Amino acid sequence: MSSIGTGYDLSASQFSPDGRVFQVEYAVKAVENSGTIVGIRGKDGVVFGVEKLVLSKLYEYGANKRIIHIDNHIGMAVAGLIADARQIVSVARDEAANYRSTYGSPIPLKYLIDRVSGYIHAHTLYSAVRPFGCSVLLSSHGPDGPELFMIDPSGVSWGYHGCAIGKAKQAAKTEIEKLKVRYQITQGGVYSRGVGSCSC
Repeated sequence: MSSIGTGYDLSASQFSPDGRVFQVEYAVKAVENSGTIVGIRGKDGVVFGVEKLVLSKLYEYGANKRIIHIDNHIGMAVAGLIADARQIVSVARDEAANYRSTYGSPIPLKYLIDRVSGYIHAHTLYSAVRPFGCSVLLSSHGPDGPELFMIDPSGVSWGYHGCAIGKAKQAAKTEIEKLKVRYQITQGGVYSRGVGSCSC
């Protein structure tokens, strides 16, 4: 980072001369120092795998879970600062409950992604708040089949067939891309609805 220490990293709403927002880059670094999370979408559902870094043998088993239940059909996996993730989980649960009470049906994942990513992005716009130091994977299984989305600390969301975030995301992404090749070989070279490549 070429402009560190020049005062451009004091506010989330300030751009450096080369067009960077350092507060958001710091939040991304917090995610990269977290345990790895892998999400893979198949034809019947979505699977999350979480590497939980245990820094002390004195920690209570099962505390600070990183795979969280949002609604009957929606799950979330979080990488980064767990305290920041709890706020995002609370917002996602509130949005899902409000949608259900208003419309009488489960919230579509795409709508929930738009609401949560807008909330995360709003924390990069004002100097009174800071960006969330976490990324989240959200998945659901509904009428449109299984869906998988990732939201990064800037508030940008992407849909994926397979995705990895955290410390070893590059190695995990490489393994996910190999799954696509294996699927094509086992299906006689026909790629229908297997695991796709990940560009996270």
